[in-house]
Amino acid sequence: MKNPSRASPYTNEVSVQASANVGIFIMTVNDPMANVFSNIMNCEKIGKNQVLVKPSSKLIKKVLTLLQEKRYIGAYDEIKDGRGDILNIALIGAINICGVIKPHYSVKLNNYTKYEKRYLPANGFGILVVSTPKGVMTHEQAKEQKLGGRLLAYCY
Repeated sequence: MKNPSRASPYTNEVSVQASANVGIFIMTVNDPMANVFSNIMNCEKIGKNQVLVKPSSKLIKKVLTLLQEKRYIGAYDEIKDGRGDILNIALIGAINICGVIKPHYSVKLNNYTKYEKRYLPANGFGILVVSTPKGVMTHEQAKEQKLGGRLLAYCY
């Protein structure tokens, strides 16, 4: 019989710890950022207070910092385990929907409204996360700085 607390490195099995406040997700990864957003959404839907996700990367941490500045998530911290590290993200119940935009569309300064209409429910509600030559920022910040870039994610 399989041990349910361990995930196989060769399949998409998910390891979930039965706890009232914490969701732990460890799975094989094809797109780490998509897995982080998926795990955040799953834990938000079932009312968890925090989620542990693995692996972490610089890009994921920058996107989470942006979500934290916009008050969609609480604080997050990194737990070093020597193999990709684990992120402990505090959830505050402010996310309705979030996700990764695939493919990562190139967007010019005058095309932001097209993608705002496609991914956000209303004008001025929610954010698009954009990777620009000056770093990761929201679409509003990119418009102010007159920058184009690649769309990474959305959240509202």
